[in-house]
Amino acid sequence: MSVAMPPAVPLADLWGWTAHPLRLLSAGAAAGPVFPLRLWRRVLVGYRPDWNRAVLGDLDTFRSVGSLSGLTPYLAAGIVHTDAPEHHPRRRQLNRHFSTRALAALSDRLAELAVRYRPAETFEASRWSATLVRRMLNAALFGSALPDALLARFLAPLDRRLPAPLLPRPRIFSRLDAAIATVLAAPPPGCVAAQLVGAPDAVEQLRTALAAGYDTTAHTLAWAAWHLAGETDDRYRTEPDPLIDEVLRLYPAGWIGSRVAARDTGCAGVPVPAGTMVLYSPYLTHRDPSLWPDPTAFRPDRFADGRPSWSYLPFAAGPRTCLGAHLARLMLRRALDPLRAPAFRQGTGDPAPRAGLTLRPGGRLLVEVDHARLRPARRSVSAGGR
Repeated sequence: MSVAMPPAVPLADLWGWTAHPLRLLSAGAAAGPVFPLRLWRRVLVGYRPDWNRAVLGDLDTFRSVGSLSGLTPYLAAGIVHTDAPEHHPRRRQLNRHFSTRALAALSDRLAELAVRYRPAETFEASRWSATLVRRMLNAALFGSALPDALLARFLAPLDRRLPAPLLPRPRIFSRLDAAIATVLAAPPPGCVAAQLVGAPDAVEQLRTALAAGYDTTAHTLAWAAWHLAGETDDRYRTEPDPLIDEVLRLYPAGWIGSRVAARDTGCAGVPVPAGTMVLYSPYLTHRDPSLWPDPTAFRPDRFADGRPSWSYLPFAAGPRTCLGAHLARLMLRRALDPLRAPAFRQGTGDPAPRAGLTLRPGGRLLVEVDHARLRPARRSVSAGGR
C-alpha cells in the first residue's frame, strides 16, 4: 500500500485541526485507512487494527518523546513521556501500585465519596463529575491530604479550551510539587503515594497521574451518568460495566495519540520515514463500521460477543496501555453506584463530543432527580461545587 505524503504546503490542515479536528479526521478516514495531514509538520494518521498494533506495540521504533503529549506541561513528564529502554523497568515497578489488586483497598473510600456527593437536585453531569473525580483522585493518590483548593487551581486549565492546557504554569506546578512532597514525607496509609515513598521520581509520577486521570475520567463519567439515567434496560442499572464499556467506545477521552518514528520503517504496509509523526485515533477506530456495526449508536449489548483485537483503545493498548486504566474504571463504577436508582432520569443534553486536549461533551448534560423515588444517602451535597 502506498500513501503519498502531501507536498510541503505549511499549515494546510492546521485550521481544520484547530477548529474542527473530528471533522478533519473523519474526512481523512473516508479517503482510506491511512492518510496524511499537513499541520505544523506533516503527519500520517491510521486507525485500523494493523496500524494500531504496529504503532502501539513497538516502543523501540515508535517513540513518545517529540509526540503530541509533549505539547502540554501536564503530560510532558513521568511514565507518559518515558521511552525505551527506560520505559519497561519503570513501568514494571509502577504497574504493581496501579493494579486491580493494589487498588482494591480504595474501593470503600471511593464509594463513600460517591454517596457523599450524590446530587439531591437536578444536576449538570459535567460539573458534578469534575468535582467528584477531583476528590476521588485526591483520595486514591494522596489519601485526601492535598488541599482541594490547590488541586482545583492546578486542574482548572484542563477544563478550558485550547490553548489553556498547553501553557506553562511554573508557579502552580511548583506549589503542587511542594504539597505532594509534603504528603510523601508522611503519607496516609493505603493511598498510592504511600507506595511510592522513596522513589526518586515520585512527585513527578504522582503529578502526571493526577493530570492524566482528571479530565479523561471526569468527561467519561459525565457521559456515563447521563446515559445511565436514560437507560431503560434494567440489566445495565444492575451491572453497569457494559454501559461503561460503550461510553468508552463511543466517547474515548484520548481521541488521538501520537508517536514519532525513530527509524525508517513500515506500518500497515505504508512506508514511514524516520522522524515522521504518526497518529492513531481511538475515535476513528471506535467508529469504523467495518469493526463496529452501527458504530454511532449507543448499544451496551454490543460487547456480549467480545471485541475485535486492537480495535478497542479507550486506554490505548500494548506496553503503553494507560497506567491508570484500573483506577479509572474503579472510580467510574463507584461513582455510578448511587445513580443506578430509577430516581435519576435523563434530562435534556447534547452528548455530541467536542475535541480539545481530551474528548468532552459538546453541551450540557442534565440529569433529573425524582425526589419521591430517591432513597436517603448518608450525605448529599449540591452538584457542581468546584
